[in-house]
Amino acid sequence: MRTLLIAGILLLASPLGALGAEPSATELVEQTASKMLSTLENRRAEVERKPQLINELVDSILAPHFDFEQMTRLAVGRAWRDASPEQQEALIESFRNLLVRTYARSIMKYSGQDIVYEAARPGTRSGTVVVPTEVRESGSSPIPIDYSMLERGRSWKVYDVVIDGVSMISNYRSQFRSTIASSGIDGLIEQLRAKTARGA
Repeated sequence: MRTLLIAGILLLASPLGALGAEPSATELVEQTASKMLSTLENRRAEVERKPQLINELVDSILAPHFDFEQMTRLAVGRAWRDASPEQQEALIESFRNLLVRTYARSIMKYSGQDIVYEAARPGTRSGTVVVPTEVRESGSSPIPIDYSMLERGRSWKVYDVVIDGVSMISNYRSQFRSTIASSGIDGLIEQLRAKTARGA
């Protein structure tokens, strides 16, 4: 839960923006984090009165900067090719909804942890970069969180998050593989929807 909380905080700082004259990926991460966290603090009382508001904020500020189709493809793995177009669409939507609500709950627990941002480095594939960050909390060891991003047009989109060396997508892939083996693609869709309905 602690690492999920930290990831939720930083996912709101996930990147975006254009190349060229635009700020670097690291600068964009920091600027976006500052804006989102200040918005949360300014509206915290309102969010506590209306809990659904945090989902709306995450959905409007965070979600546009993630490539949910690519994330779902990677998490589902080989079974993606066996899914019908309708199943693929349902998988993307249900996985997106789950992630939005999961991090909306986590971000509410932010309590002023220090975030250190480092310069982006080239990713493992052409057109990708990794933005390394580190979360520091008094009395605890720093937690490194790397954001893997790919270039889509003139913007960067997050497609994986690596928390203390563990890939979020790899974690989901192992869970999804087990569900698909026992219940098929439709079973995975129903499981994702059920988790979302329970509040992630």
